This record gives sequence, C-alpha cells and structure tokens, in this order.
Amino acid sequence: MRHLNGRKVIYLIFWFALLGSGTIKAQQELNQKTNGKVLKIMTYNLKFADPEFKPSWEVRSDMQVDMIKKYSPDIIGTQEGLKGQIDYLMDRLLEYVVIGEGRKGGDDDEHMAIFFKRDRFRLREMGSFQLSETPNVIGSGPKSNPRMVTWARFAFINRSAKGESEPHPSDYRDHWQDTQEFYVFNTHFFVGNFEMARLNGAKLIMERISALYRFGEWTKDRPIFLTGDFNSRPGSTAYKTFVDEENSNNPLLLKDSKEGGSGIDWILYHGVVKVLSYENVDYNANGIYPSDHHPISVEFMILDK
Repeated sequence: MRHLNGRKVIYLIFWFALLGSGTIKAQQELNQKTNGKVLKIMTYNLKFADPEFKPSWEVRSDMQVDMIKKYSPDIIGTQEGLKGQIDYLMDRLLEYVVIGEGRKGGDDDEHMAIFFKRDRFRLREMGSFQLSETPNVIGSGPKSNPRMVTWARFAFINRSAKGESEPHPSDYRDHWQDTQEFYVFNTHFFVGNFEMARLNGAKLIMERISALYRFGEWTKDRPIFLTGDFNSRPGSTAYKTFVDEENSNNPLLLKDSKEGGSGIDWILYHGVVKVLSYENVDYNANGIYPSDHHPISVEFMILDK
C-alpha cells in the first residue's frame, strides 16, 4: 500500500478545512438574509376512517377542520385520507384547493392529497408516481397497501401592495422574472418490516427531485419541499438517503426542517430556503386527538438573491 507523504497530508487537511470554512461561511450568509417570501407548510397523517379506531372519523372530522383553520398553513401534505375524508375537508376549507388521487387510481384507496391556498398560489403542474419498480403505472407495487407520491409545481401569485402600481402593463408578454416557483412532493412510506422498500422509495424520490435542481447560475432556483409520513426515524437508511446522519452540507441532499430530525413525520427541503419556525402541533380537545399523528408545521422563507 502506498502512503501519503507529509506534504500531501498537510495539503489535504488544508483543502478540506478550506472547503469546510467556505460551506460554513455560505450557511452564515444564508442565515443572515431576511428578505424573501414566507411559506407555511404542514404535513399531516389524517388517520383513515378506520371503524376500529377511536374516536371515529365522525368525531374527529370537525376537529381537523378547526385545527387547520387555527394554524392556517399555506400548503398541507396529507396522508391516509380516503375519498370521503378528503371531500369532507375540501367542502369545509373553502380557502383551499385540493389535488391528488387514490393510490390505486382515481378515488380508490388512500390519497396523498395536497391542499393549497387558492389566493396565494397558482398550480402550474402536477402529477403522481408509485413507489414501485414501475413508478409510472398507477396502483403498482404490492397488492395490499401500495404507496405513491403526489407532487406539484406552484407559483406565488404576485400582488402589489396597497398604493403601489402594477409592475407590468396588462398586455405584458415577456418572461416575468419575479414569479417565484417551488415544488411540493408528498408521500407515505411502507410500514413495518419493509426497510428495503423504504430505502428504494427514498432513492426513487431523490432521483425525481434531483432532476429538478437548477442547472446553472443562469437558471432560477425552485425550492423543493418533501412532506410525508416516512414510517422510519432519523438514522434509518431512508433518512440517510435524503439527509444523511449529520444533516451534511452535501448540495445534492435535502435538509431537515428540524436539525437532527424527529419522529417519523418530516418536512425536508432543498434550495435557498431558511427555516423560521418548527412546531410539532399538539392540538386536542379535552385530551381527544383528531388523529394518531401530530401535524408538523414549519414556516419557511424562500430567500431573495
């Protein structure tokens, strides 16, 4: 085995130290920025309308409506909701639009539905894929409890502040550089003794997400947010595939909105984004909870460059 001489070792130590200091400096500059668009995202496993679960959906349904209205997230990534549950929430949360289908197609089975505020965003693009060997085949995977991802590309609606004139005339036809876009991916991983499936699901999602990263300095950054119930904890192989154990500064990985991670419900992100607040929502009515999961609510700032 060849050994490095002392000069090479010193050079490598210096190079890694320089790289590390540059990364730290970039993160410090990011933390100091205060201008940008604020975005509040929630992830929430609704708990499907299981007749064996207590309290029943009939008891829990209005509690969920009240909780969502109280916290007023801009985007909600939901898991486990059946068609009747999603429709119930949609009918009572009129400030939101909902997208997504059942994991076996159409109205069948559980939905990975995304709710978004109609007065804040325009839906530019949407889709879904299965966590399986054939991701483009809806309903593929195991016959029982297949898993999927719902995703969307949003744009902020630009509104002038009171008293300000519109930035462009009504017949403006050129590219509007100030329109900030972002992506949201929402999923629910396999539960139980399916570590390989969770790992490969994470790899598939990273493959889809990384294809959306900005190509070069001349392209506009579109932040990406990943919400879900991942049925695995920080330190798992799935988590390391997304974030890695130390939440490293590898630019290809995502970051966790809670440093070091927590629980099995996560909101991960990529891009020029700053976390303003993180909350594990302990919402209940006299000790009765609307689901077997606590919602996670995170306020982000998409930073101006």
